[in-house]
Amino acid sequence: MPKDPKALVEPGSPGAVADFLRQVATTPRRGPAAGRLIFALDATASREPTWARAMAIQSAMFSATRDLGGLAVQLCYYRGVGEFYASPWCREARELLGVMTGVRCHAGLTQIGRVLQHALDETARAPVQALVFVGDCVEEGPDALAELAGYLGLKGLPAFVFQEGAEPQAEQILRRIARLSGGAWAPFDAASPQALRDLLAAVAVFAAGGRRALTALGRRQGGAVLQLSHQLEPRGP
Repeated sequence: MPKDPKALVEPGSPGAVADFLRQVATTPRRGPAAGRLIFALDATASREPTWARAMAIQSAMFSATRDLGGLAVQLCYYRGVGEFYASPWCREARELLGVMTGVRCHAGLTQIGRVLQHALDETARAPVQALVFVGDCVEEGPDALAELAGYLGLKGLPAFVFQEGAEPQAEQILRRIARLSGGAWAPFDAASPQALRDLLAAVAVFAAGGRRALTALGRRQGGAVLQLSHQLEPRGP
């Protein structure tokens, strides 16, 4: 983390993606071989373009983990006045896409705290290997979010936070959530859909197969993930 918590990383830059993936690779993975991942998105009014991009690339999570025994993904989103939704667990890209296609973004305040609490509740029922959150702003008290993120860390459930844009106050809080949970933060923007695809695929592979599987993905896929694999020593999952 930079010494100045407000120091910005250029969204979508190769260095930013590689740094994020390096953090993913060194995160301890818990639970059984079959990975479970919560995919949470801000669906307030400003998020419509990002929602469309997420629908287009969500299949990367499933295709990247097919050889690892697959991945179960639960979609969560918030929007409007206190509306929060969590889907059934999906094991195919078409299932998740079917849920996402019917969603329309509505104006409202952020509910990141509900996302974090939901993740805690889910992993209490059965282990969840990773939480992905995609958003651009924070309108909640940072201390309450930090407390929930700390509980995620204690449960071994890392939050991988993707921030669109460069709002500095939101960045500071979102970085803190990622750090306290044992996860990682990365920026992206509309000009870097491939970077977001790489990031989602990497977290999915981590959830399904751990560090060893992520290294193998780098060898197959190249690009930003390959940059990561070159920096890793062989380790157990």
